[in-house]
Amino acid sequence: MKSTNFITDNFVLQSDVAETLYHKYAKDLPIIDYHNHLSPQLIAEDQPLKNITEAWLNGDHYKWRAMRANGIDEIFITGSATSHKEKFLKWAETVPKTIRNPLFHWTHLELKRYFDIDNLLHPDTAEEIYEKANAILENKTPAQLLEDLKVEVVCTTDDPIDDLKYHQEIAEKGFFTKVFPTFRPDSMLQMLNGNSLVYIEKLIGCVGFKINDFESFLKAIDKRIDFFHDNGCRLSDYGISGAFTFAEHTEDEVNSIFNKFLNGEHLNNVEVEKYKTYLSLYLGRKYHEKGWVQQYHLGVIRNNNTRLQNIVGLDAGCDSIGDFPIIEGLSKFLNTLNESNQLAKTITYNLNPAQNETFATMMGNFQNAQYPGKMQWGSGWWFLDQKDGMEKQINCLSNMGLLSRFVGMLTDSRSFLSFPRHEYFRRILCNLLGEDVKQGLIPNDIEFLGKMVQDICYYNAKNYFSFKTK
Repeated sequence: MKSTNFITDNFVLQSDVAETLYHKYAKDLPIIDYHNHLSPQLIAEDQPLKNITEAWLNGDHYKWRAMRANGIDEIFITGSATSHKEKFLKWAETVPKTIRNPLFHWTHLELKRYFDIDNLLHPDTAEEIYEKANAILENKTPAQLLEDLKVEVVCTTDDPIDDLKYHQEIAEKGFFTKVFPTFRPDSMLQMLNGNSLVYIEKLIGCVGFKINDFESFLKAIDKRIDFFHDNGCRLSDYGISGAFTFAEHTEDEVNSIFNKFLNGEHLNNVEVEKYKTYLSLYLGRKYHEKGWVQQYHLGVIRNNNTRLQNIVGLDAGCDSIGDFPIIEGLSKFLNTLNESNQLAKTITYNLNPAQNETFATMMGNFQNAQYPGKMQWGSGWWFLDQKDGMEKQINCLSNMGLLSRFVGMLTDSRSFLSFPRHEYFRRILCNLLGEDVKQGLIPNDIEFLGKMVQDICYYNAKNYFSFKTK
């Protein structure tokens, strides 16, 4: 394999218009990354990352899946007995095999942007790249890596019982990048499935009062939402495995169901779904009251490989696209909140590309004059976070809604080296618009299109989320 990097100035850009739109209007904009899984602790501690293996491979399910597909032994992927260097060399073995997988583009964009490495990563260049990257990382903290790519805002993903102490430390240190929490209530929504009171005990520890009925449980939720809001939170998120259901219920029923849960009584599936529906609506109304944005990630089937899960644990990289009924339940949920004028700004993400048009049209049902682009169909998520997936999402949104009101890209990543994905998105967006101009489908008005590109890449998100960045 030749060693020359293909990441040129005009990578992906296939016309003069695309080049102008990217280089003049998109390239130098700051980044607002409103959904990711970065560690606020690592940012707050402000210590350099140890090496590129820890920064790049730990927790990266995309890379793990590619290495497994390439026949790499699990010991070199998630095992603890091998060295950081051995794992990196096995990844370098895999990279040439990722041609036409987004990992090939991401890998070389990241090597170029963070380490100014022009060589392609493969076994012959691996040692040199490993040493050069490590030499740079030993002098770079996570906060510095974020600032290098002009990341203005990062929103982490945080359980309601999190004490947010690292977010508070970050705010005190005054980094260039503002780091805000996101309220992620998955555990409290799912806790009746396992009929476990462990989460309730943790929540009691946070709020300082007993939870002995549903009313006190809701009071505890209110207190945690206020706490998150006071610490800069302006978003929620809920990642739903399986179908999105909407169970008809009454408040008395849910009170009774919750009391059964507190008493350790068995709950059937219908009772659990009634609880989830009521609580989802309650949270949705609170988000509206606070002026938050609510996000819903829908359509994943998790932990398919039991054998590997038993070896590695949860989040082993064995999740995939599900084929679930989603849209009818989502419609009832959004409509119920909308009927009482308590529907917050909302972003939905689907994992099954067969549901693209379904999601895009559903979000269009609830737009109103209060906020332009209030209801957002989000960017290509997870397995759809690649060139083809992003192009399909942009094209579908253009056909079914208003691309010009789109709040753009996010990383959804655990890696501090993932932010060139914003560049990737920006190049793809500019190239699509350039192709339309070339075919005479849209006006060749660079200033007009440039403003649209800037809005999608930065300004729409800045206006939509209302973060307090000063």
